[in-house]
Amino acid sequence: MKSATSERPAVNPLYPQGGPGPIRRFLPRSLLGRAVLIIITPLILLQVISTWIFFDRHYDTITKRLAQGLAGDVAAVVTLIGRSQDDAELIRIFSLAKSTMQLELSISEGAELLVPDQIPLRGLVDSRLRAALEEKLPAPFAVDTRSLDERVEILVQLNQGVLRVLVTDERLFSSTTYIFIVWTIGSSIVLFGVAVIFMRNQVKPIRRLATAAEGFGKGREVASFKPEGATEVRQAAVAFINMRNRLNRQVQQRTEMLAGVSHDLRTPLTRMKLQLEMLKDTPEVEYLQSDVVEMEHMVEGYLAFARGEGKETPVATNLCDLLREVVSQMTRDGGSVDLHLEQDISLPLRREAMRRCLTNLIGNAQRYGQQVAVRAGRRKNLIEVTVDDDGPGIPPERYEDVFKPFFRLEQSRNPATGGVGLGLTIARDVARSHGGDLVLEAAPGGGLRARVWLPA
Repeated sequence: MKSATSERPAVNPLYPQGGPGPIRRFLPRSLLGRAVLIIITPLILLQVISTWIFFDRHYDTITKRLAQGLAGDVAAVVTLIGRSQDDAELIRIFSLAKSTMQLELSISEGAELLVPDQIPLRGLVDSRLRAALEEKLPAPFAVDTRSLDERVEILVQLNQGVLRVLVTDERLFSSTTYIFIVWTIGSSIVLFGVAVIFMRNQVKPIRRLATAAEGFGKGREVASFKPEGATEVRQAAVAFINMRNRLNRQVQQRTEMLAGVSHDLRTPLTRMKLQLEMLKDTPEVEYLQSDVVEMEHMVEGYLAFARGEGKETPVATNLCDLLREVVSQMTRDGGSVDLHLEQDISLPLRREAMRRCLTNLIGNAQRYGQQVAVRAGRRKNLIEVTVDDDGPGIPPERYEDVFKPFFRLEQSRNPATGGVGLGLTIARDVARSHGGDLVLEAAPGGGLRARVWLPA
């Protein structure tokens, strides 16, 4: 039987409700990405608006005036040619137009210009030049701004033939357009780079705070963390440090208190055992001795639960070696445990606390089942340890109840067996103190499976 828990998709802690919405899915998820987006969006809008205003106002006005100036020069040349009397005067007009107006003139005598009824426009410059020539010239004309490189050709129908006017495109195009675009894009890139550098420096303290909080949640020491960055980030860091100190102080106070409780409880129990040894062997004395032993067992279990991890510091530990040691210890009395290690696994652990967790889980499996299987391996960014048994199992609706302190599930487990209902509680407490968790589910072959996962 396959457990529903094993089929349940993993929940992303950053998006516990199932992930971002359809629009947010396309937005950056990191703070740096969103901060850069906040900076670059107004910058892009500003560039778009500025470019639109420039082309709609400045570029259109400049192009119109350049076209009108060129059309006026062409109209003046046509007027002078119409008034010329001989070829010598035409030569002087051509020379004057070239030296003062940058116009190269030539006449094809006897030629006729064919102008179509509908002339396609090829851009703003073409349309402006045609409009200006229509306003200045009464004669038919044709304009070609594409055929020649860096030149514009204008053909005008005269009485003696077709006048060909060649002019450089500098008379129609303004270089300020390209200068504006280059400076706009260049300055935007520089500002964007500066903004990214500054935002990265502002995000670093937040990342360090997140790393420190994650390390503390995994039970690792974060003593080197200190507040830095903006005021709000420093406030969050100070709040984190105060929280860490309060939690550490509470654990220390609890440990010290329990050390005193342990001494106070064990002393009268020891006196009671000595007094019972001095009495005669009667059924009543045996009952009292049994009660004292049970009380000692309960006190030890309670202290083990309340003591938690104490002051143990996480150290780099080979989990495979630890599992081998625990399994070897649990099989000394002849028990059988099938241990399967997928690969070598090392990670920071509180060694003794994790030993207690694994011992409790394997001990429970041995107590209630005949066949016990332990498996450990990596699952993406997690370490998973499973303990399977072939015992009677636990009803799915009671999986969480058995983690409650002093809870015993008598319906499916033998009430005559030992234990005070703290084994699974201690095991889950240890797993969660390492930043992981412990869950129960049905074993594939029947019985119960305890699944421990730890952050890699």
